[in-house]
Amino acid sequence: MPSRRRLLAAAPLAAALVLAACSTGPAGGASSAAVGATGDAAAFPVTVEHAYGTTTIPSAPVRVATVGWADADTLVALGVVPVGAPRITWGGNEAGSTDWFDAAVADEDLDVSGMTRYDDSAGIPFDDIAATRPDLVLGLSSGVTKEDYDKLSKIAPTVPWTEKAWGTSWQEQVRTIGAAIGKEADAERLVIATEKTITDAVAAHPEVRGRSAAWAWFTPTDLSTIGLYTTSDLRPQMLRAFGFTDSPTVAQLSAKDPSAFTANLSAEKAATLDADVVVFYAEAGAGADELRRNALIGQIPALRDGHYVASADNEVALSMSLPSPLSVTTAVRDFLPKLVSALRGEPAA
Repeated sequence: MPSRRRLLAAAPLAAALVLAACSTGPAGGASSAAVGATGDAAAFPVTVEHAYGTTTIPSAPVRVATVGWADADTLVALGVVPVGAPRITWGGNEAGSTDWFDAAVADEDLDVSGMTRYDDSAGIPFDDIAATRPDLVLGLSSGVTKEDYDKLSKIAPTVPWTEKAWGTSWQEQVRTIGAAIGKEADAERLVIATEKTITDAVAAHPEVRGRSAAWAWFTPTDLSTIGLYTTSDLRPQMLRAFGFTDSPTVAQLSAKDPSAFTANLSAEKAATLDADVVVFYAEAGAGADELRRNALIGQIPALRDGHYVASADNEVALSMSLPSPLSVTTAVRDFLPKLVSALRGEPAA
């Protein structure tokens, strides 16, 4: 199975409206350490529940470091600049950020001059995180292990994922981060506004409602297996938010191991992949043409009949695999239309 980081590879205006309605405004007096203003000190101490128990945050944090790729998005949407965040090495821009993050920072006039972008391609960079001198570490959008959590907790109070590794919904991420920084009310307003962005976009495409979808991935050097993201992964979560139902095939495979975020289907069973639309990452050796010509893979009904999205724009795809209050606008503006086209039998890239 490929690494999770590989599988991740696997709308400024609307974002600005959400931020204007829901954030507490620019981080006043941001220092060269890129410190943002968090919640009211009177709200602390705060105890937050998560996968490994509970974490007590004794006072309002002013130096927040992140481990999950979407955690920094949520902080900025709440008017807080992290002291450190992972470099976005897949689907990001040349600065190791994303266009939606940069647009939000500019719109809110936040100072990120002292924010560190550390490379996590080889795993969690504990030393780099410690160097930012955080008083809180967030890992909601991650698969932080118990061992990782114990190491991070020696650096600062740490809040890892809550619902499922790599599968905590963006709503739960926002609410948990809001609680951890003393901005629960702001977080709830942010969830409501972001959900409205999705609802309004989906309302324009009623034909999607109730149709099934699957998100797949392929290894170009070994097409004997079809990789499928399970029902708990963030990609299928977003597909459901757009009105699709889970592919019955994916649902069946997901039930076999609820802890997994991917499942495998033998290419010999490709014809059984039941989905009105199939999404997959298009890459060299595993593009739409190669897959359709493959004697086994080509038997996937949606692929054979032209009901597919061969995703080639990594940043747009990232907005689906890394949903946040900032990336959702890109998802509804740029990815939802691809799904609608595919449903109509017009393959999208």
